[in-house]
Amino acid sequence: MELEQMKILSEARGVSGQEAAVRAYLREQLEGHVGELRSDTLGNLFAYKAGSLERPVVMFAAHMDEVGFLVTGVDKEGMVHVATVGGVDAGVIPSKAVKVGPKALPGVIGTKAIHLQEPDERTKPFDVKKLVVDIGAKNKDEASKLVKPGDQVTFATSFGEFGDGLWKGKALDDRIGCAVLTEVLRGSYEVPVVGVFTVQEEIGTRGAAVAAYAVRPDIGVCLEGTVCADIPGTEEDAETTRLGSGPAISVMDAGTIHHPVLVKHLVKLAKANGIPYQYRRAIRGGNDASRMSLAGAGAKACAVSVPCRYIHSPVAVASRKDFENTVKLLRVFLESVGKGELEI
Repeated sequence: MELEQMKILSEARGVSGQEAAVRAYLREQLEGHVGELRSDTLGNLFAYKAGSLERPVVMFAAHMDEVGFLVTGVDKEGMVHVATVGGVDAGVIPSKAVKVGPKALPGVIGTKAIHLQEPDERTKPFDVKKLVVDIGAKNKDEASKLVKPGDQVTFATSFGEFGDGLWKGKALDDRIGCAVLTEVLRGSYEVPVVGVFTVQEEIGTRGAAVAAYAVRPDIGVCLEGTVCADIPGTEEDAETTRLGSGPAISVMDAGTIHHPVLVKHLVKLAKANGIPYQYRRAIRGGNDASRMSLAGAGAKACAVSVPCRYIHSPVAVASRKDFENTVKLLRVFLESVGKGELEI
């Protein structure tokens, strides 16, 4: 994927339940590369690619939504009150620049200056229940003309490249998974493939539940931007993944025991094709794989992730090489399934 395309994906605004802008861009990118594109009632985007074989049906899931905020009201001073959507890290919220509502109004998350804080306030975590956004309005009437309850609020982060092939931007969990799936769907395979760009993953994998029920796949693969904590002060066994070490293959998490046959096959393919890989060394958290594993009579499911530092914050960091190697691994995976090399 070109840098400009990744920039558009990262900067697109789409908290859970308001993924329309992301969906529209992905649909545009996939036109002509798949046999059918459709959306369901909840907002999932389905991309179908027929193969010469009828089975097994392989479903990929990458979620379009991001963590952020939702407007709940305005007060007499014109401050906008908001609630968090998804697991936003409270420690990184204060004083961040945001975009508010459909017109992307500039705003700042308000917080008391350190000079005005009592000593005990300086040691306490930021209270998200008191979260307000300053949009420069003078009073309630002025603010009410600009925003309304239900409007989304997203971090105002510009995407860019830095260092040795690193990407920085908001919502890489899971826009980088969406980018991986887009690239995979541009290939040709013998097996039927259904790529689903899901909604509302950050508030309970809701879109994937509906999508998996509709597709009833034989094999489900979740594509994620996952936790990477390879930074100073983190013990090696707590890093989960390392940037630049290749796609991360999960064995187990809070929602899924990833199917051993798929895990073993992915590792085998990575070794045979010289693709660097790593295991996701943590079992906390969950993703769309859990919903696919329970679809219909059940499906063999797994997750392949791109390591991302600082997820669920205003800016995350990922490696372009990890992205490219994840695409390579999934392409050879589909080719091998088409050749009957996977024992299912």
